Amino acid sequence: MSTPDGGAPEPDEPMGDAAPEPVDLWSAFKRAHEIVRARVIADTAEAAGLSEPDLTILVNLDKAGGALRQSELAASLGWDRTRISHQLTRMGKRGLVTRERAGGVTVTLTDTGRQAITTVHPGLDAAVRRHFTDKLSAREIETLSAVFRRL
Repeated sequence: MSTPDGGAPEPDEPMGDAAPEPVDLWSAFKRAHEIVRARVIADTAEAAGLSEPDLTILVNLDKAGGALRQSELAASLGWDRTRISHQLTRMGKRGLVTRERAGGVTVTLTDTGRQAITTVHPGLDAAVRRHFTDKLSAREIETLSAVFRRL
C-alpha cells in the first residue's frame, strides 16, 4: 500500500479496512524476503567468502554453543537430510565444521568456523539492522517475531 504521495506507508500506518488477498500477502512476503536476503548476503557473506548456506549454518551452530545434532540443525533450518548433508560435506572440506558419528551425527564448529562467524557477525548484525529492523517500529518487530514463531 502507498501513501497519497505515492510513497510507502509509514511504520504502523493502518492499511485500511480491506485485508490483502492471501496470494497478494504471500507475494509481498516473498518479495520482501528476497530483497532483504539478497542485500544482507551481499553485505556480509559474499564479502567474507561464505555462501548463504554457509552463513546460515555457522550462525545456527554458533547460537547453539558450537555444536548440534545434524537432525536438529536440519530441522531448525527447515532443510531436508540430503541438502544439509551435501552442504556440511562442502563446509567440512573447507574446514568450517566437523561431523562425528556417535548415536547420531553431531556437527561442530571448528576453530576456522568459529573465526569465520566471529569475523562476519558485526557486519551481519549491521546489515540486518540496515536492511530490515531499522525499517520497522518496535511494535512491528514484536508482531513479526510472534508471527514467525507461530509459523
